Amino acid sequence: MSLMGHVKYWADKLAVETEPGLTSAQLMLYNVDLKPVEKERRIWGGWNYVGFWIADSVNIGTWMISSSMIAGGLSWWQAWLCVWVGYAISAVFIVISGRIGAIYHLSFPALSRASFGVWGSSWPIFNRAAMSCVWYGVVAYIGGQCVYVMIRAIWTSWDAAKMPGSFGTDATNIPEYVSFIIFWLLSLPALWFPVHKLRHLFTAKAFVAPAGATAFLIWTLVRAKGAGPIIKQPSSLHGTDLAWEIVKGIMSSIGNFATLIANASDFTRFARKPAHAAWPQLVIIPTSFAITSLFGILVSSSSAVIYGEYIWNPVLLLGKFIDDGSSADRFGVFVIAFTLAFAQLGTNISANSVSTGTSLAALVPRYISIRRGSYICAIVGLAMCPYNFIGSSSKFTTYLSAYSVFLSSITGVIVADYYFVRKGYLCVNDLYNARKSGPYYYTYGVNWRAYAAYLCGILINVVGFAGAVGATVPQGAMYIFQVNFFTGFGVSVGIYYALCKLFPVPATSKVWMEVGVEDGDFRPQYQDDKVPDEEMGIGVTELEFKSSRATA
Repeated sequence: MSLMGHVKYWADKLAVETEPGLTSAQLMLYNVDLKPVEKERRIWGGWNYVGFWIADSVNIGTWMISSSMIAGGLSWWQAWLCVWVGYAISAVFIVISGRIGAIYHLSFPALSRASFGVWGSSWPIFNRAAMSCVWYGVVAYIGGQCVYVMIRAIWTSWDAAKMPGSFGTDATNIPEYVSFIIFWLLSLPALWFPVHKLRHLFTAKAFVAPAGATAFLIWTLVRAKGAGPIIKQPSSLHGTDLAWEIVKGIMSSIGNFATLIANASDFTRFARKPAHAAWPQLVIIPTSFAITSLFGILVSSSSAVIYGEYIWNPVLLLGKFIDDGSSADRFGVFVIAFTLAFAQLGTNISANSVSTGTSLAALVPRYISIRRGSYICAIVGLAMCPYNFIGSSSKFTTYLSAYSVFLSSITGVIVADYYFVRKGYLCVNDLYNARKSGPYYYTYGVNWRAYAAYLCGILINVVGFAGAVGATVPQGAMYIFQVNFFTGFGVSVGIYYALCKLFPVPATSKVWMEVGVEDGDFRPQYQDDKVPDEEMGIGVTELEFKSSRATA
């Protein structure tokens, strides 16, 4: 066999499942993981979303955010108020963004083609995939710290202080890095399962993780003989400093949800009914995350009584329990650390690996499925040295805010396009249409209006972002950056809507029209550019057909 023959053989061998009759261009837009979810895979009910968010809420990241608010000078009730407000706002954004997936059963990469263009969507998809890879590494490293505590609870000689190693940085050491590798390896089997079956993992986590967190809280309160001085401790801030610290706390909670808001459709597309992905999420998100954050606040307060300082990282606090505890205490630490590690695993899958896998499947659909993309995410997360992202509470929240800058304007464009420009109408088949006559082809496959709005949403926060990372900038820019998610989202929504009014886009509706998509409606195949859309029975004529069906 010739060299080209070998290349072709392996190219065909590595190709993922697709549909027959697609052109070469369409093979760059379609695979089975990107198509609308068929009816038999729409198996997530309301309780599945409740379990999903209960499971997702119990993670060390949420714990660290709430505790870092106290380190910033807020009183306990002010920090908790920030959490309630921040996560309630996040829940609204989740439902708004996720409704598109619940109606049309589309993932984030597929639906983003309507606003950014069939080829123009590649950058937002890559942007989100890159961010999720970074956060996969960060969450996995924190999970590795849980594994480190588990090992040290068995063998106390497994001590970073006694065997630090040489990594050229103070951010990690041999025991913690080896523990990270162990967690990383043990996470790999969980990436194998298809997304619609992951609800079983989240259900298990919804029982295991809260039980561990509750045990940790009770144990800490008992050792401190109460909630500590935090109940009576007032805020150390006043006036505008207090006001802006409260804003910062709210925005850090929203920033914690930036990726989940953008990719909400990756999970809501599996909903049996749109309502199952609406009210349950509106209620359970602020409630479950507020409870977890309260645990973080109380444990952080109790640590000040026990050790004379606030320990905002719960894993470090468990480590101290090992230092001055008995063998029974070490067993308790092992169990709690295990539940926290399990919590990190579930959070990493829901927030990062599925997001990256779906995005990479859209970028290279011929050869990457969600499963393969998830493993690529894990490899990148390992290679990007995640320990450099974890240092102090202020550094952690700064990274969260920076993350929001990029994703909020992407979400703003998609929301404006769906709700205000198209009024809920999408030509689903044409999202996989690479022809110049397709309504989402725009200019060479790119919707310049979307990119103009996206850049404006970023630019308004750029100066403030520079100040957040150490540059000297005007105070007004810093105030704008403090609310970066709202400014990025709001500016992109306004600019995109205005540009679409001045330069109208095709395939829109004058009235609200969420027609959805059924299995029989989805027909991505076409023959060639010479065949008009009207003869194929797809594309822009769906509007007339479905309009008559919807009103029948």
